[in-house]
Amino acid sequence: MPKKGSSPKNLDRRRFLAAAAVAGAGSAVRPAAAATTAAPQPERRLPSALPPNEHVAAVETGAPNVPNIAPYATEGRPGSDFMVDVIKTLDIKYLPANPASSYRAIHESLIDYGKNTMPQYLTCTHEEVGVGIAHGYYKIANKPLLTTCHGTVGLMHATMNVYNAFCDRAPVIILAGNDLDAAHRPPGVPTIHSAQDINAIVREFTKWDDTPVSAEHFAQSFVRAYQIAVTPPCAPVVLSLDDGLAQEPIRDYGQKLYIPKYVPNAAPAGELGAVREAARLLVNAEHPVIVADRAVHTQRGMDLLVQLAELLQAPVVRERSRLNFPNTHYLSRPASVIAQADVILGLELTDYWATVNKYVDNNAEGVGTVSSRIKPGTKLISISTVSLMTKSNYQEFERFQSVDVPIAGDVEATLPALIEAVKVALPDDRKDAIAKRGQAIKEAYAKGREGARQAAAIDWDASPISTARLCMELYGQIKDFDWSLVPSSGQFSGWPIRLWPMSKHYHWTGTSGGYGVGWGAPASVGSALANRDEGRFSVSIQSDGDLMYAPGALWTAARHKVPLLAVMHNNRGYHQEVMHVQRLANFRNRVADVGDDLGPIGTSIMNPDIEYHKLAESMGWWAKGPIKDPADLGAAIREAVAVVKSGQPALVNVWTQPR
Repeated sequence: MPKKGSSPKNLDRRRFLAAAAVAGAGSAVRPAAAATTAAPQPERRLPSALPPNEHVAAVETGAPNVPNIAPYATEGRPGSDFMVDVIKTLDIKYLPANPASSYRAIHESLIDYGKNTMPQYLTCTHEEVGVGIAHGYYKIANKPLLTTCHGTVGLMHATMNVYNAFCDRAPVIILAGNDLDAAHRPPGVPTIHSAQDINAIVREFTKWDDTPVSAEHFAQSFVRAYQIAVTPPCAPVVLSLDDGLAQEPIRDYGQKLYIPKYVPNAAPAGELGAVREAARLLVNAEHPVIVADRAVHTQRGMDLLVQLAELLQAPVVRERSRLNFPNTHYLSRPASVIAQADVILGLELTDYWATVNKYVDNNAEGVGTVSSRIKPGTKLISISTVSLMTKSNYQEFERFQSVDVPIAGDVEATLPALIEAVKVALPDDRKDAIAKRGQAIKEAYAKGREGARQAAAIDWDASPISTARLCMELYGQIKDFDWSLVPSSGQFSGWPIRLWPMSKHYHWTGTSGGYGVGWGAPASVGSALANRDEGRFSVSIQSDGDLMYAPGALWTAARHKVPLLAVMHNNRGYHQEVMHVQRLANFRNRVADVGDDLGPIGTSIMNPDIEYHKLAESMGWWAKGPIKDPADLGAAIREAVAVVKSGQPALVNVWTQPR
C-alpha cells in the first residue's frame, strides 16, 4: 500500500533511488536490462581423478535451472509480498525477531501473505536475542536463519551477537529496517532511527552487505546474501531494507521481475599439491598431532576426522569452538601432547600462535612471559579459511603464526583429499610403527579418563554445590536420551567435555566465538529449536551473569514451546573478573584491612540474590530452586526432565561453587 502522504509523483522516487548513488555505495545503481533469452547451459564438467563428495559432485557436474524470467505479476502488489516470495525460495525455517515499525511492511506480508510459514516468525524481546537464536540454531542444524532489526537502534542492539556469530563463522541473514528517503519519511522517531548507510554499524564484522533500491535488486541481493553467508568461511550478512520500497506497489520500470535460482557454491578445498605435501609430512612423522578448532560442522566432518586420525594413529587435541572429535575415542588427547609433536596439523585454528606458544600474564603491568610449547624443528601444517576472509579493524584473527605448509581451504571439503593422499603416501614399512604408536596412546587415554573421574569426586558433598557434581547429576538424568548440550555459558571446569561421552557432532555446540556475554541464553534456545525438530533432548548449563544480559530469551522459549532444560550455574558473581581483580591486588601488594574482603566490589551478584527460578516462572517456565543442598539436586533435575519431555522448558536454579 502507498505510504502515508504519498502521491503519484512521489511514488516515482524509486526511479530516482535506483539511478542515484546510495550513501556508502560509491557508485550509481541502475536497473539491469530485462533478460530476454535463456542463459546458455554451462558445459558439463568431468569430475576430477579424486572422488568428490556428494555435494562437490552435484555442483561440478550438475547444471542449474535457468531462472524463470516470465513477467512477474506486479500491478497493485506491495513490494514486501514479492520479498516474501524471494525469501520462500530458500530453506529458511524460522525468523526470530523483535517487531518494529521500520520493517512493518514485510512483517505484515510474512504473516498474512506468507501464512507465517517458511519462515515462521518467532517473537523476541530484544534484537540480540534474535541474532543469538539464529546463531545457536546454525550450530545444530548447519542452516542459517533470518532475523530483522529496527533501524539504527535495533542494529546497535544486535551488534554483540552479530560479532559473536562473525567470530564463530556462523551465517546469520539480517534485514535492517531503514527509511532512505528523507523527503518522505515521517518526522521524529523514524528519522532518528534512519541512516544514510545503516550497514556501516556492522560492516567490519559481517561478510557482505547491500542496500537494495528496487524489487529486482532485492531479489538478486537476498539470494546473493544467502549464498555468500553459507559459503565457507561462513559469516553474517546484512541487507538494509528500505521502508518505502517494501510498502509501495512494485514498479518494474520495464524490467521483468524474476527470482534468481539459488545454487550452492562448492566449499573451497585445499590445493592438491599442498595437501600431498602435508600428507608426506604426516606419514613420516614420529609423533604427529592434530589440533582441531572450528574444523567440522556436521557428523560427516567428524567421521572424516576420525578416519584421518586412525590412519595416522595421531592424537587429536580438541579446541573449544566445536565438538570436532569424539571424546570417547582413544585418540582424543589433552593439549600436553603438543610438546612431543614433530608435525602438527592445525584444522581451522582460531589461534595457531597460542597453540604452539605459551603466554603467561605474570605481572601487574600486563607484560607476560612467552615460551614455546613445541620442540625445535617441529613442522606446522594449517588447513584454514582464515586468510580467505580477514577484516582489518577487529582483531579476532589473533597473532600471526608462520607455518610450513599453509593450505587455504575449508577443512571438511579438504579432508577427503588429505585422507586419500595419506593412503597413497603411507609405505608398508611404516604401518607397524604407526600401530604401536596407537597402542601407547590408547593406554594413556584410559589413565586420563580415570584421573578426570577421581578429580570430579573431590568435594562431592560440598555446599554450594561443586560444578563437577552438578554436571554429573545432570548427566545421570539425561544419559538414556538422544541428548544435546546446547550453548552453555560460564566456566564450569569443562566437566561435561571431560566426562560425558560425546560422539555426535550435536552432543556439544562449542563456544560463542567472540566470547560476548549474553550469548548463552538466546543461543541455547536456538539450538534447542533445531533439536526439537530432530526429536532430541536439549540441556544447557546457564550461568547467572550471562542470563541477566538477555533474560527475555526465556519468554521466547516458553511462547514458542521450545523444550529446553536449563540448569543454573549460579555462583552469584562475575567470577572471571573476581580473579582478575584479586590477582592484580596481589601483584600490587594491596592488602585489605583485617576482616575486609574488597574483591567482590563490582563483581558480586549478591545482596540481593537473584531468584532465577522466579524469573523463569514469570516468563512461563517450570522452575525450581534455589538448590543449595547437593542431596536435593538429583530429584530436582529429575522433575525438570519430566517437564521438558512433555514439550515445555524448565529451569533448575542451583547455587554452585565459583568453578
